[in-house]
Amino acid sequence: MISIDASISIGSQPNTTPFTAFNFAVEIVRDDASDRLVAGSFSECDGLEMTMEVKTIREGGSNARQIRLAGPASFGNLTLKRGMTASTDLWQWFADTLDNPALRASGEVVVFAPDGITERARFILTRCLPIKVKAPPLNAKDGLVAIEELQLAYETLRLKPASGGLFG
Repeated sequence: MISIDASISIGSQPNTTPFTAFNFAVEIVRDDASDRLVAGSFSECDGLEMTMEVKTIREGGSNARQIRLAGPASFGNLTLKRGMTASTDLWQWFADTLDNPALRASGEVVVFAPDGITERARFILTRCLPIKVKAPPLNAKDGLVAIEELQLAYETLRLKPASGGLFG
């Protein structure tokens, strides 16, 4: 029997299989509570992003070159969607933030392997603020699952490979 190794190495780093995007969990803990506000009940998650502004400086007399400096980083807004249930935790968090604008939460988005157990990566978000909560459109003729939406602004985003994290 002939065995073929399909992995390719670049330098000392092996080429790995891309992660699947269908198996993830979301964990949110309010700063004023020790229990999770919500854990893993979302069907969609989008907005894990960082961008950096680039500053360009031109040096007098050097027309063939420009100097590029790292500027400030900015972060996206996380959009979470889930099937509507009797739980009003997200709506209550939004209402509590209206009463106390300083209220924040910590969040983590955990990406799992196809087995649903092995943790591949963990995105850690700090000082999350709910900026939009949206009720599902209601339409009697469609018969679809009612999906509610939450958008969060966050101050920092960090990727932590493999296992571990704030909540376990």
